[in-house]
Amino acid sequence: MHSKRTPRSRKAVALRATALAVVVAGLATGCASDAASRGYLPGYSDGEVTNQTGRITDLWVGSWIAALAVGVVTWGLMLWCVAAYRKRRDDHRLPVQTRYHMPLEIMYTIVPTLMVLVLFFYTNRDMGEILDTTAEPDVSVQVIGKQWSWDFNYLDDGVYESGQHLLEPGSETAADEVDGTPGTSAKLPTLYLPVGERVEFTLDSRDVIHSFWIPAFLFKMDMIPGKTNTFQVVPEREGTYAGKCAELCGEFHSGMLFNVQVVDRATYDAKMDELRDKGQTGELGLDLNRQQHPESGAAHDETAEVEG
Repeated sequence: MHSKRTPRSRKAVALRATALAVVVAGLATGCASDAASRGYLPGYSDGEVTNQTGRITDLWVGSWIAALAVGVVTWGLMLWCVAAYRKRRDDHRLPVQTRYHMPLEIMYTIVPTLMVLVLFFYTNRDMGEILDTTAEPDVSVQVIGKQWSWDFNYLDDGVYESGQHLLEPGSETAADEVDGTPGTSAKLPTLYLPVGERVEFTLDSRDVIHSFWIPAFLFKMDMIPGKTNTFQVVPEREGTYAGKCAELCGEFHSGMLFNVQVVDRATYDAKMDELRDKGQTGELGLDLNRQQHPESGAAHDETAEVEG
């Protein structure tokens, strides 16, 4: 003979399972690292990299918490149905076949709609702040993407920097990194930014679609030929960071990298003077006729006019 499990015993099992889940969740939370608390986004324990990284992280983590909450409820209901309504050996009756349940149908419609509206509200609010360019910038930088490197025009200082891509990015070693930062190389062009000052980026492309991406800034924006995109950001943490193109743009896309150094104002001014002493004054334009030589990977200008 087989004893039937009473509703009381099923309830006890459910309560024990719930308690175990709460304990496991508590232990996981207690052991969570700083990376886990940031949703495994790039970040540092000594401060935010820019004035927007905290906002972006909160939006990312909040979205995942909402998704996990929905998942837990859904998985819980599925497992409960599997356990509570499983077929018993001594039960040969056909379960009640319900065609519809009006309260459930209403819930299935209202709850997802409310979730989408909440996510839309926070996403729209944060994107509006991130893409706001109404403030007066302290520094203006034009970034020009090209196959397969970068040109930086420091518009306020009247100087520029031009770079070439890496032929074999995978061959770079720790000795080639700048300040020990992964993804950087002393062979790459470096973008200098003053800490604590609002920087306005003007993004243009000289040939195909590129994407300007500094992973530590948690933000990227496309660079489209014939269209100028802009955004503003305030770097808040001094340091060296890696930058790259996030849009597949051709054969040497993997070598389209650059360094970013956020420095104090005195160091920034010194770098501008250094570029000026090298004779790199004026601005590099978009109408340069450039010929690519695959055997060397270097881009040469046939007619490079620098505006003085």
